[in-house]
Amino acid sequence: MKIRRALATAVALAVTTPAALLAVSPAYADTKPVTQTQEKKSKPTIKELETAVAEAKEAYEKAAKAKADALVELRKTLDELGSTHPLAVTAAAAKQAAKDADAAKTAADQAVTDAKAKLADLPEDATPEQKTAAETAVTEAEATAASAATAKAAADAKATEAVTAVGDARIAAARAYGVVDKAADDALAAKIAAEAALAQAVKEAEEEEEEEGDVCEPENDLTAEVTGLPNKLVAGTTTDFALRVTNGSDRNMDEIIAYTGVFATDKTGIKETGKFFRLQWSTKSSPKWQSTDEDDYIDGLGPLKPGSHTDVKLRLTLDKATPAGNGVAFIAADFYNKDGSCGGMTDLNMYEFDVKAAGSKPGKTEDAKPSKAPKPGAGNTGTTPLGSSSGTPAQTGTGGSLAATGSSSATGSIALAGGAAVLLGAAAVFVVRRRKAGSAA
Repeated sequence: MKIRRALATAVALAVTTPAALLAVSPAYADTKPVTQTQEKKSKPTIKELETAVAEAKEAYEKAAKAKADALVELRKTLDELGSTHPLAVTAAAAKQAAKDADAAKTAADQAVTDAKAKLADLPEDATPEQKTAAETAVTEAEATAASAATAKAAADAKATEAVTAVGDARIAAARAYGVVDKAADDALAAKIAAEAALAQAVKEAEEEEEEEGDVCEPENDLTAEVTGLPNKLVAGTTTDFALRVTNGSDRNMDEIIAYTGVFATDKTGIKETGKFFRLQWSTKSSPKWQSTDEDDYIDGLGPLKPGSHTDVKLRLTLDKATPAGNGVAFIAADFYNKDGSCGGMTDLNMYEFDVKAAGSKPGKTEDAKPSKAPKPGAGNTGTTPLGSSSGTPAQTGTGGSLAATGSSSATGSIALAGGAAVLLGAAAVFVVRRRKAGSAA
């Protein structure tokens, strides 16, 4: 949801004023708005995304068909390589030739064995002709065996080559299918991505259309003020004060959202001391004192009729260890109606106070007086370092403006868009001004 314009000035202060001031702080020397460091990239239109989806769908359909055709071809090729393919026929013949050559060699080797046995079995009185014939038989058998061995080696080599060729053909066919299969997967991924981008763009467009009619306007007749907050607080003490929100308009406000944030630093204006503060609240509907999660309060207060007001009791306790310094309370209010109309205060109110060390005598005190937080662009132009970068952000849950929730767990535009910025940024303005005033005294 876009930030509603209720409290627009306050939120603008929280976000833009620190940007003007942080340039003088070494801790933020590199901080620059995104628009100064990055060029905006134009987003594709919905029509362009629809065209991309159509093209991606067509490409996927073609790739899917190609994959199906390639699978049929792969199965056919693998089947043929097992029987009728020329390489398969050649391999079968080569394997048979190798088998025949092996048998011939085995027979030739046996013939050599038999010839040698006959030569050895000749009687002592064998004639020279018989000896010569037996020796000749051995020589011829050995020559035949040698030829058979050579033939077998050649046949084995051809068989191995033929079988390898069949295997290579199988691998090549599988790889060819793999290329088509990957192309189909890539086309599907591109189609899914294009559809997702289109769906997101359509969703964003619908949300923008809804938000165009969901803009809140500043409401000068909605006011919030604090009473009973002294301009001097002593560490180790507890102070009760009140926040009053008034509907000075002539229309009913169905839900009021109130905000109070407390920020403080030590005398240097550098060290944030909010960790020593404890803020509690109580209302007519919830009379028991309740502690805030941090040093800020944000809650729905229910409806408010024209000319009426509602109060929130607040209790601020300073730990004894709280260093002396300066503090400020920020006040804002917002409203939301059932018919969708909404708005809020045009300014963020500030109530300044001094923090005295434990045991100090505060002297004469009076109620802290409200002042408007500085407008955007009205920041300090000096060289005084600003407060700590670890300011106390408002801890919130869901997004929206202060008025967007309409419940006791309300979280708002200040807490969402400016929680930390309001406390750190606006307080930084306060700290710089107080420190300048102190140095001039």
